[in-house]
Formats: sequence, structure tokens, C-alpha cells
Amino acid sequence: MQFKITDEYIELYKLIKVADLVDSGAEAQQLIAQEHVKRNGDLETRKRAKIKVGEIITIGDVSIEVT
Repeated sequence: MQFKITDEYIELYKLIKVADLVDSGAEAQQLIAQEHVKRNGDLETRKRAKIKVGEIITIGDVSIEVT
């Protein structure tokens, strides 16, 4: 899936929430804390990591390309 941002970046947990992969920001933070999230193929454990255009976030079988 692709997700278009209008600002310079979006925080990781917010991206997961607005992409409708979870019901709440707390659930997004749990996914990150439980090491289920990869950023450009590498494990990402920072909830507020600044995700910018061109990055790919992967959670299980779902990939989000930030445009």
C-alpha cells in the first residue's frame, strides 16, 4: 500500500494508526515495542521515529510505501 504524507515526516506510530492497521495509537506502539515493525528492512523500535518520503514500513505481510 502507498501512503502520501504532506509534511516533511510522520511519526511511526501515527503512520501505523492512520494507515488503519490498528484501532489506536496504543496498539501501534505495542506492535513497535514487540518488535513487529521493520523500516527499510531493518527492525525499528522507536515509536516516534520520523518516517520520510521514500521509506518502506513493513508489518507482517503488509508494506507501506511512504510517498
